[in-house]
Order: sequence, then structure tokens, then C-alpha cells
Amino acid sequence: MENNKVLVTGGAGFIGSNYVAYILEDTTDEVFVLDKLTYAGDLKNLEGVSKLSNYHFIEGDICDEAFVNDLFKKYNFNKVVHFAAESHVDNSITGPGAFIATNITGTFNLLQAAYKTWMHGPNNFKEDIVAPRFLHVSTDEVYGTLGPTGLFTEETPYAPNSPYSASKASSDFIVRSYFHTYGMPVVTTNCSNNYGPNQHKEKLIPTIIRKAISGKAIPIYGDGKNVRDWLYVKDHCVGIKQAIDTGRLGETYNIGGRNERENLYIAHTICEILDELQPKGFKYKEQITFVTDRPGHDFRYAIDASKIENELGWKADENFETGIKKTIAWYLDNTDRLL
Repeated sequence: MENNKVLVTGGAGFIGSNYVAYILEDTTDEVFVLDKLTYAGDLKNLEGVSKLSNYHFIEGDICDEAFVNDLFKKYNFNKVVHFAAESHVDNSITGPGAFIATNITGTFNLLQAAYKTWMHGPNNFKEDIVAPRFLHVSTDEVYGTLGPTGLFTEETPYAPNSPYSASKASSDFIVRSYFHTYGMPVVTTNCSNNYGPNQHKEKLIPTIIRKAISGKAIPIYGDGKNVRDWLYVKDHCVGIKQAIDTGRLGETYNIGGRNERENLYIAHTICEILDELQPKGFKYKEQITFVTDRPGHDFRYAIDASKIENELGWKADENFETGIKKTIAWYLDNTDRLL
């Protein structure tokens, strides 16, 4: 059987690079990474796979429609795993335009190019395309915010509260429309907060580690009581692979770690682990400082992952306490990623 030609967009970013490394552990598929290499993408994240003969890197922008169309014509991809996105809420508050362009228009460009490559028209596949799949990676933030109880399910109504989550919600709806209108073989995953190796230094956990080891104030929004459901990035990658391989077409799968933790708990836990691994003359948590809350800060996210667990047999291997130890150890070995 001919090898798949897999396009991974945003594959030099945090989750994308972990996914590329995971699938290249055991495949003969041709894997093409497309990344614009903005501040959030780094070829260092792909150094571990860069010598493999079935790995290929392409620098480019999914917002460039002609470029995307040419790529599909040249390589005839039959699988797309779409990570490329602007994803930082604070940045979406100060500069929402990039989020609208990349997350909405960029996703549309990919869908339309895949549709033209795979299909003659609605529900009419080209004969030479084998088992095409388009996996769209989204976020639990599209569901808005939760009170102290309850969980997001795949049936939770969308209620995005930031320009970031609104742009991702829009892209989810466009992906859905290509299934219902054209019969495109799409699957969407909505994940909870990821953490692990290669995460950009601007995000919460790398920021806490960076500020802690540099002796600076560790900033925590508001009172630190905001709750997130934390998912170790390798667990997320395994779930995505199962969703694209065996997920039902047109369906959404929520991928969550069942690891709800308050932001202040996250900071304290990291500080306690650093006290053990790299002790100073004082406790790291003395550096914790509370700062003005962000506008529209969602109080709590938490995912019910029952559907992917029951249908596809996925389950997170790491709990927060095991995953955070691995993450801190990685950053201490790769402190250049925090600079």
C-alpha cells in the first residue's frame, strides 16, 4: 500500500512539534510540516526528527491562498492535521486581527484546497485519493466559561469570550460545514490546556518556571483561583492520532486530562519541585505576586473526555503531578528555551 502524505500545519509550534515527533517514531508515511515560523514556531522543536528521510519542512503561511493551493497540487496530501493557529488570549486582546486571519481565513484556505484535491464535488471523491482525512485541532475555550461545577461535553453550546476563542469557534463551524455540505472527511478535537516540552515561554507554566529560576516576581492573575484542566502534550498527541485514524467522520472529540487545578496551585507545585531540584536560600513561592486580572478572564474550563475514552479507547497516561515533573526537568535541561 502506498504511504500516506501527511500535512501537519503549525508543526514547528508547541503541540504540533510534539505530534510530529510522536508519529515519526513509527511510520513510513511522508510527513510534511508547514509552518510560518512566527515567534511561536521554532525549528529547534524539530531537531530530533530533522534527519529522517520521510520528514520534510516547508516554510509558509496558510493565509496565502495561492501558496496553499500550489502545495496541495504539488504533493497531493491525503491527510491534514491542522494545528496552525494564533493561540494566546492576551495577544488576541491587544491584536485580534492576526487571529481572525490565521484561525478563520487560514483554516478556510486549507479546507478548500483539500476539498478541491480530494473531491470532484459534494460527496463525490476522486478515485486516486486513498482514505483522506482532515483533523482540525481546536480548544475547550470555544465553550466559554464554567462555574464551580460541571464539565464541557461535545454538546455544550459554544459561547466564546475572547477574540482568540471566537476565532477558533468560527473555524470549528467552517470545518463542520464542509462535512455537512460537501461530505468532507473531517474530524475536530477540542482540547484542554496543554503543557510539556517545547511550549512557548509566554504561556503560564513556562512563565512560572522562567520567573522562578531568574529570581523575578512570578505573576498570577487576580486571586489565582481560576481553574484549568491540564493535559500533558504527549497524551494529547496520542488522542489526536487516534481521532484521525479511527474517529467517526464529522464528529468532535473533547480531549482532556481530568486534571483540574487552580492557577495558584500550579505555581505552588512548580515552586515546590524547584525547591527540590534547584534549591535557593529561600522558597521559590516567596516570588509569587498577584497582578491585575485580564479582561474577560474565563473562570474555569474542564472537559468531559468520556466520548474519546469510550469510543476510541484513549486515556491520559499522565496526571498533573507526574507530567509537571517531566516538564520542569525538560526546561531545566533546556533553559535556552526560556530566554
